[in-house]
Amino acid sequence: MRSDINLEHHINKIKIFNIEKFATHDGEGIRTVVFMQGCPLHCPWCSNPESQCMDSHLFYTKKKCVHCHRCVQVCPTHAITFCEEHFSYDKEKCIHCKQCVSNCFNEAIEFSGILKTVEEIVAEVEKDKDYYDYTGGGVTISGGEPFLQFDGFLELLKALKKESLNIAVETTGQCTLTHLKQAIPYIDTFLFDVKHTDKEVLKSVTGGDLDMILNNLRYIAENYKERVIIRVPVIPKFNYEKDVLASIIKLGSELRVKEVHLLPYHTLGKNKYEKMQKPYRMEGIPTVNKSELLSYIDIGKVHNVTVKIGG
Repeated sequence: MRSDINLEHHINKIKIFNIEKFATHDGEGIRTVVFMQGCPLHCPWCSNPESQCMDSHLFYTKKKCVHCHRCVQVCPTHAITFCEEHFSYDKEKCIHCKQCVSNCFNEAIEFSGILKTVEEIVAEVEKDKDYYDYTGGGVTISGGEPFLQFDGFLELLKALKKESLNIAVETTGQCTLTHLKQAIPYIDTFLFDVKHTDKEVLKSVTGGDLDMILNNLRYIAENYKERVIIRVPVIPKFNYEKDVLASIIKLGSELRVKEVHLLPYHTLGKNKYEKMQKPYRMEGIPTVNKSELLSYIDIGKVHNVTVKIGG
């Protein structure tokens, strides 16, 4: 994984790319979701492609651009150019000074990824504590992969728990068992992604290590007394096959994980690829309707697993 930022030089800071308020799909009740930068996987359907590496990403919104070329004029490294009114950005030249952002009066240019202290994040999420208390909600830490910035992640967990906040963590399971063991005492709910049960398919499409993922899931299932939910993105031409989805539900049953959430494929993040000038590799793949997956609820009942369609 490429990284232009050494986080060890930013003690007590975490790189995030978003804080989403009033979320209702990533855990119980009303929640604030903290999205941490960086992911060891490269899923082609990812709705947050800016999270896939530690670099900050430039977003260019074409419809907002008036072609004043002020961004070109202020860029000290000539990372931005226009050719026949076509915007071009060379990330290798970019030094992230953000002069282009501050000089774009139409807000056609922005950067994802910002370093925040643990204290800043806690102060922000605590603003909605009354809503958490009223609805049984809390804070969800997502990504990317939170375990990738482990030192800051662990410190954030401890700080949130000190404030008696309910904590859910969404993870790919792609982390060391040592780190997992350290984090477990502070987590109230695991939202654990299982994308496939064929290690070769998973590796070739996402870069994931199925052995590591399942070893971590087994450890959680055997040693963790709080809530565990297996989450499955249902992707056509990848895992949207009855035997694959049924095998994941059966896996949950074998591990005594009583909840499996099937998340239908959508294209809500497609515009981000255009803004990042990256190809959208899922072009032409049909979305999945919730109604198509209702039969898996009955498969879950056979295995004593509650299957929910959606997050």
